[in-house]
Amino acid sequence: MNSALKELLDLLDLEQIELDIFRGRSPEERIQRVFGGQVAAQALVAAGRTVPAERMVHSLHAYFIRPGDPAIPIVYNVERVRDGRSFTTRRVVAIQHGKAIFTMSASFHVDEPGVAHQARPMPDVPAPESLPTFQQRMFDAVGDDEAWREWTTKPRPVDFRYVSALPWEAQRDPSLISTENNAWFRYDAELPDDPLLHVVLAAYASDFTLVDTVLLAHGLAWGSANISGASLDHAMWFHRPFRADEWMLYAQESPWSGGARGLARGEMYTASGQLAVSVVQECLIRVS
Repeated sequence: MNSALKELLDLLDLEQIELDIFRGRSPEERIQRVFGGQVAAQALVAAGRTVPAERMVHSLHAYFIRPGDPAIPIVYNVERVRDGRSFTTRRVVAIQHGKAIFTMSASFHVDEPGVAHQARPMPDVPAPESLPTFQQRMFDAVGDDEAWREWTTKPRPVDFRYVSALPWEAQRDPSLISTENNAWFRYDAELPDDPLLHVVLAAYASDFTLVDTVLLAHGLAWGSANISGASLDHAMWFHRPFRADEWMLYAQESPWSGGARGLARGEMYTASGQLAVSVVQECLIRVS
């Protein structure tokens, strides 16, 4: 287990400071704002700790309201909206400097039998082991540039292997522009058999590449002086059990952008081709 994954697991182990009130921190890095996937993952941990273990989260809907300050802790207040016979609903508000920076509603469900289908098969893509790491791809795209050295050398908690072009590659070669973005990911260590942990780690990983999918559709990339953006809202549906320490394909597309916003959708498949998670996000994209 690399140091970045150890740090992430530590960040997800929230401190309980009162009934239904939890406190989380951010990594000690030189970042301007808290990564959205971190806030979503920590909020889901907070909600999950107030729900019986036999009820697993099946959906969440979240809004990113203000940029998070990485220098101070984040307080997560959990509201017990409903505890029904089959479903449990929680609302979480993340607070910094006395103001809400993030809100999330999550629904949990007991395991029940029912009809089942999967309309689309997993896309036919190369195996993850045949693809270079994100750091290798970034180095090939930007070179040994001091501004990008942290991206090309620093360990990441999740191993992403891109099937599609990176935004920086498409910026250089317009023939790579696409509204589709496929990437494999996994956490490269054997993790505990805690279903909530694997769901939380999928939520964390889900926010890495969705905004990139909108950028890829236009040949735009982070690092350009005229590009700014952020996640606005985020929704996830969890369809079946999975393990985040096994390869999953994140098949993404951007069906629309306009009015300084862009929409991206994603589907996470297990390596055996089963649809496990669906994701939708709207993001802010400003080009000055």
